[in-house]
Amino acid sequence: MRTLAAQPLDRTEYAPYGDVIEATEEWRAANQGTARKSERLAPLVDRRAGRARPNVSVFRCSPRPLPVQVALLEKHPASTQVFVPMNARRYLVVVSLGDEAPDLSTMRAFVASGTQAITYRPGVWHHPMIALDAETDFVSLVFEDGTELDCVEAPLDAGSRVVVTA
Repeated sequence: MRTLAAQPLDRTEYAPYGDVIEATEEWRAANQGTARKSERLAPLVDRRAGRARPNVSVFRCSPRPLPVQVALLEKHPASTQVFVPMNARRYLVVVSLGDEAPDLSTMRAFVASGTQAITYRPGVWHHPMIALDAETDFVSLVFEDGTELDCVEAPLDAGSRVVVTA
């Protein structure tokens, strides 16, 4: 079983898999001057030409300590998926590239702060969300149409599993 050390979430290192959404230094005034807005931080993609509808959900994730064994990855072939932590807790992001199956040689693990949201690009394999320190709620946005393109899972056989460490 291969071991993979999680790294702090970094916009550049994460770019092949999706976007990191966090407050930037680029603000513009909004709401009659009572707020500042940083916008256009990540594209939202729906590859089904308007047949899918946005689905906003809340995931409540129980904390898991590291190390974590990765036994399954999933992907959303036709949609971006967004995760926004609602209560500022650290969480683990595990991602991999690959078309029909995950290419485990591209697997990366990142520890996100509670002030960082993430997107998965369409077709990026990822582990289901893992809260690290405490129960954490996440808002999720994904385009879905009720077909198998909504979510594809790939269980990893025992010999292919990866252990993610701190």
